[in-house]
Amino acid sequence: MNKISHMIMVTALLAALSGCSVHEPISIEPGPVPEAYLEVGKETVVKQIGGRWWEQFEDPVLNSLMDEALVNNLDLEKAYARLEQVEAVYRAVDSQRKPFLNLGGTASRDKQYTTFGNTVGTAYRLSVTAGYEVDLWQKLKNRSEAALLDALSARENIKSLYISLTAGMADLYFVAVEQRAQLQLLDEIIASYKDTVERVEFRYQLGQTEALAVYQARQELAVAKQRRPIFEAILARTEHAMAVLLGRLPAENIAGNLVSLPEMGTIFNVGMPAGLLQRRPDIEAAFMGVKAQDARVAAAIADRFPALNLAASYGVSWLDFGSTTSGAFWNLLASGGQPLFDGGRRKAEEDRNRAALREVVANYRQTVLKAFQEVEDGLSDNRTTEERLNLLKEQESVSNANVRVARDGYFFGINDYLPVLIAERQYFDVQIQVISAHRQLVSDRISLVRALGGDWMEEYISRH
Repeated sequence: MNKISHMIMVTALLAALSGCSVHEPISIEPGPVPEAYLEVGKETVVKQIGGRWWEQFEDPVLNSLMDEALVNNLDLEKAYARLEQVEAVYRAVDSQRKPFLNLGGTASRDKQYTTFGNTVGTAYRLSVTAGYEVDLWQKLKNRSEAALLDALSARENIKSLYISLTAGMADLYFVAVEQRAQLQLLDEIIASYKDTVERVEFRYQLGQTEALAVYQARQELAVAKQRRPIFEAILARTEHAMAVLLGRLPAENIAGNLVSLPEMGTIFNVGMPAGLLQRRPDIEAAFMGVKAQDARVAAAIADRFPALNLAASYGVSWLDFGSTTSGAFWNLLASGGQPLFDGGRRKAEEDRNRAALREVVANYRQTVLKAFQEVEDGLSDNRTTEERLNLLKEQESVSNANVRVARDGYFFGINDYLPVLIAERQYFDVQIQVISAHRQLVSDRISLVRALGGDWMEEYISRH
């Protein structure tokens, strides 16, 4: 009994050492963070954005599409399935830190030769076995922490997916709106060219203009007509892509019939650069990846140190070889091991994990840099696209006046048809560019939303 007490005391002492660490956790900084964005102060109007940002467009069709996508999108479904997998891995890894308990039993029937002759008997054995690995160097703890951080990183990746999904859906929706607006404009242009052709042909019949003017007018009409299938194809492909985001087969008129883009007179408040580190889930996911890999380094180092395992069993047995005997049995075992030679396997695993740590640290810092780049790109794109749109609107106004003067001059015989041809082509082209630039400004706003991140998706994740 004294030996057993001594073993228990030694075991308790070793268990108390279970908090010893053989690795100093890494301390990582994201790198230099600017005090302000380069574009700050260049925008004139600021509006705070938060929550379900797409609702600020006040478009019920878009809101309905977003609600459907947030429920039925298959990328989200896959992401949640991956999250469940890594959470299950975490539970499996963490279970290694806990004792195990097994129930076992055997039954056998033997024929034995004794001095009294052949004896046939039956033996039964039933036992309960418990075991536990003492985590002397926090190997198991670090493995568990790494698995937990993997699960948390997967959760942050789902947040990034929510941001990408809503931004992608909104962008596609307004591309569809743009194409319908372009088709409407093109129909107006075709109608205008048809009217011009009729008027030029009438003047030709009166001998007031040459045949060249007729052919030029017809040519412009043909050019306008051949542009229509291009916009129709873009609209169709856009709605097909929207259907995939919605988790359903392609269909027509998914995006409704809206032909006017929203006014974009404000720019979103970007806040301070330091706050971007908390708003971007991809940065948080990359940071957790660093911490997870650092824990794996610690576990790989600890794997090179001695290991201690405890085991105990208790049971009963029955023997029936002519006479029945039964009794209880128990066993206590403490075993330890120190790797002496493994061909360099454990050292190679440690080196691999250290190299992987350097990789994820570089990835984290690069993710931070890209986040600031995307915000700066979003701000500059918003400013320059808005400037371009304003200039195009000025050009549109001048071109419209130029068309009126050229047409009047032609029909009153002041000038030939060439100035009309040039003026109409420039006016119609700038109208198309105005719609395209307007949609580009909407897309730039959406890109800025994507770059700024956020935490509005927490309510959706909490439902799963």
